[in-house]
Amino acid sequence: MALRALRPLYIVLGVVILLILWVWSGYNGLIREKANVDGMWAQVETQYQRRFDLVPNLVSTVKGAAQFEQSTFTAVTEARTKWMNAGGDRGQQIAAATGFDSALSRLLVTVEAYPQLQATQAFRDLMTQLEGTENRIATARRDFNGAVQSYNVLVKVFPRNILAGIFGFSAEPFFASDEGADKAPAVNFQ
Repeated sequence: MALRALRPLYIVLGVVILLILWVWSGYNGLIREKANVDGMWAQVETQYQRRFDLVPNLVSTVKGAAQFEQSTFTAVTEARTKWMNAGGDRGQQIAAATGFDSALSRLLVTVEAYPQLQATQAFRDLMTQLEGTENRIATARRDFNGAVQSYNVLVKVFPRNILAGIFGFSAEPFFASDEGADKAPAVNFQ
């Protein structure tokens, strides 16, 4: 008889335990996905930093041959500075990176007018390194966007969205290119 009286208590206790396990599991899943997004973003930052370290050498090489293209060099330098000053603000870093992409494209178009520059080994070596860096950036951006997609789905899908709201998780922005970025600049190094 005493067991029968305790049955509702056991049921409530079981439901509470299941609820606690669900919250614990859901929270840890959100933390795991957020950490994955942050890790992928760190890879994007690393590759952009590699590019930002490489481009001043490229600018110096081009500057010697192309003395009348100061606005292009200024745009590259300003875009690099914006990245450095963005700190940890992911939105500002994405904006700075896309601005740098545009400035770098203009620099590469400028180089077309200087065939003597294209013939130097140092320039060709820098362009090979830049190409490798661009490939790494594309891979890091793709991986980052994949991680963001997984995380955003987790944050937005019921019932996990309830936990996300309670614990302050919100959707992350994708790394998207600027309008017109799908059209590559015409560059011919021949």
